[in-house]
Amino acid sequence: MEVIAQPNSLNLHEATFQKLRSLLVEGLIPPGSKLNERELAESLHVSRTPIREAIKRLAADGLVELIANRGAIAIELSHADVINTFDVIAQLEGYSGELAAQRISNTALSELEALQYEMMASYARRDLSSYYQLNLRIHQLISQAANNSVLTQLFSQANARIEALRFRSNQNGVKWERAVEEHQEMIDALKARDSERMRKVMILHVMNKRDVVLELLKTEAQHE
Repeated sequence: MEVIAQPNSLNLHEATFQKLRSLLVEGLIPPGSKLNERELAESLHVSRTPIREAIKRLAADGLVELIANRGAIAIELSHADVINTFDVIAQLEGYSGELAAQRISNTALSELEALQYEMMASYARRDLSSYYQLNLRIHQLISQAANNSVLTQLFSQANARIEALRFRSNQNGVKWERAVEEHQEMIDALKARDSERMRKVMILHVMNKRDVVLELLKTEAQHE
């Protein structure tokens, strides 16, 4: 007797969440836009239940604001919000990098080197979506290697606020290349177990990214 597999609701909810998250990060749902549950359900071919659950998770992650009488709105940061968020992330990543250099296992280091190789391949193809996902995974693994759960949680929450901006800022060719080089410096510092060097390169990397984002926002404002 043939057994027909039933849809896994957990997988459906997770897939819906990840798809909505990508739409927000990649700017396909622009900042300040309302998330219409009915339209999203139709476009993703799901019911409104997983859409609602995904929106709740996105709000908890800081990618969406739930506003009374307006519903769910894609987060839109002010100039000051952007600067303040990057300043916090720079310190969080600097500290996590410092700890990671002291605590990272050989297994985690090998995984990071493999991800770096994949990310370089995505960069060579100018595959921005794949590059960004691998980039984010590298930063997450460095945070996890610090072996400080509070630090990891704080980084995840703060970084979610500016993911869309970090994604868009990679479109500048010269500065994208510099960011890739900084990632290789991170790997080199971790392999050398040089915590001071790692802290410095992580902070520099974030602050350089902040400057690129601010330049991007300024250019966009001039063309409005």
